[in-house]
Amino acid sequence: MNAAAGVRTREMSYAEAIRDAMDIALTEDERVVLMGEDIGVYGGAFQVTGDLVERHGPDRVIDTPISELGGAGVAVGAAMTGLRPILEFQFSDFATLAMEQIVNQAAKVRYMLGGAVSVPVVMRFPAGSGTGAAAQHSQSLEAWLGHVPGLKVVQPTTPEDAKGMLLAALDDPDPVMIFEHKLLYKLKGQVPEGRYTTPLDKAVVRRAGDAVTVVASGIMVHKALEAAGQLAEDGIEAEVIDLRSVRPIDRETILESVRKTGRLLCVYEAVKTLGIGAEISAMVAESDAFDFLDAPIVRLGGAECPIPYNPDLEKAAVPQIADILDAARALATGRR
Repeated sequence: MNAAAGVRTREMSYAEAIRDAMDIALTEDERVVLMGEDIGVYGGAFQVTGDLVERHGPDRVIDTPISELGGAGVAVGAAMTGLRPILEFQFSDFATLAMEQIVNQAAKVRYMLGGAVSVPVVMRFPAGSGTGAAAQHSQSLEAWLGHVPGLKVVQPTTPEDAKGMLLAALDDPDPVMIFEHKLLYKLKGQVPEGRYTTPLDKAVVRRAGDAVTVVASGIMVHKALEAAGQLAEDGIEAEVIDLRSVRPIDRETILESVRKTGRLLCVYEAVKTLGIGAEISAMVAESDAFDFLDAPIVRLGGAECPIPYNPDLEKAAVPQIADILDAARALATGRR
């Protein structure tokens, strides 16, 4: 969603936009509580919660023990009893310690109880590489959770969407997993003031074009836009789609673009095998858009290895602007 005409905006960083959303929610709705390790006085591992504990008190901004499984269990239970908890994981990697509560409880309770109980919990996951945090703190696990029925999984790309999607997640009766790329926290942009929501199920075309469709998520959207700008200098107009939602995926926006361009490049930071690009590729192959393809679908994902600590190897393990540029140019021109 872009700011509507006449709506007042101000410049915020991605992290500030998330904090603003949480501040609004805490102020407007007494059911909202924040939970997580070091989110109180320390302000969060990436300083996203900031001074919210001073503004709303330790009963609303709750430091949890160092137990992801325990914190997730308390958040799920609190949601089932009527609260609207927002649980922050220090790193998305640590979701692996809480999969029992996320996958076997939060995602399934509403179904198993015939809709009698919902689990309106929001979980925030700082994700991705680029900070030198190595293999156990740099993964992109959104496709893991996107595989689970009952969960909604989103990846805001801009400060505006970071705020709007968090507020939308709080309005949702089901569990919403929000993956926030760590390198985006300092990204600045214009953000509407006050309350607004951004749909949790809609992709957005960030750049229009007719030569090749580039579907990207998270920080890869920004890299794809940079590559598209360079391609335009060569007369190749790439259409860049910001996926925004991993589950559900906005089929129609993607299929409409593929019908127009006849070529599809899927770009994502997570490991290529069994990643988001595989699902998007299958979705296109199973639709009428397949008949419009003029070239095989290309997936550009992360290397088949843990994220290295060495900064040069770390960059080599995930797609960079040059990789997107080469892949898109080869697709658009037919020269590999």
